[in-house]
Amino acid sequence: MKRVHLSHRFVIPDIHGCALTLDRLLREVIHLKRRDELYLLGDYIDRGPRSREVLDILMGLVMKGYRVYPVRGNHEEMFLNSCGDRDFFRMWLLNGGRATLDSFGVEDACEIPLPYRRFMAEMPYYRILPDFVLVHASLNFAIPSPFADTETMLWSRSLEVRKEMIEGRRVIGGHTPMSRTEILRGLATDRIVLDNGCVYPGRAGMGCLAALELDSMTLSFQENID
Repeated sequence: MKRVHLSHRFVIPDIHGCALTLDRLLREVIHLKRRDELYLLGDYIDRGPRSREVLDILMGLVMKGYRVYPVRGNHEEMFLNSCGDRDFFRMWLLNGGRATLDSFGVEDACEIPLPYRRFMAEMPYYRILPDFVLVHASLNFAIPSPFADTETMLWSRSLEVRKEMIEGRRVIGGHTPMSRTEILRGLATDRIVLDNGCVYPGRAGMGCLAALELDSMTLSFQENID
């Protein structure tokens, strides 16, 4: 009898220019297939050395027909606002933007080729699955509609969840680097934070890129090789 191959739903948080790490995680750790769904939680660029290559990987997967669903992080937001706003440009540089410029070999955000800018500009701030809400940072449960506050989705480090306001779903995000122990502990809660600080290999318990398979709630890690 022929074995039925089931699809998987993977979530990967803050990559921050760690393209070699991402590539190995996808190919050798989780063995991503076209039938799988790959959800990404933002912060693809800045700080790490290979922002352009990270975007090349993700855009390449889309071109090949993979099911790739990114959300926008605060670093993409800063970059998108940097082209034409010098205050945002300075803030972006203070938050790791120089690494992204270097990876493209340019000096200004406006010089980054349009296909990359368009790819990031088209990313939504959140995604709603039947059982989870995926967002880069957090949701604002102090207002009637948590999905109306994009600032919180990009920047907040709140761990609050009011499931009755999001139809019983749990919230998965990144943005705040957590140790592996803290991430594992969070899997049993309504607020899962997956960022293991891939770009911070010197910090205790960090320095890996995580992937969570949503149906089995299985965590996989790839240490930073960038």
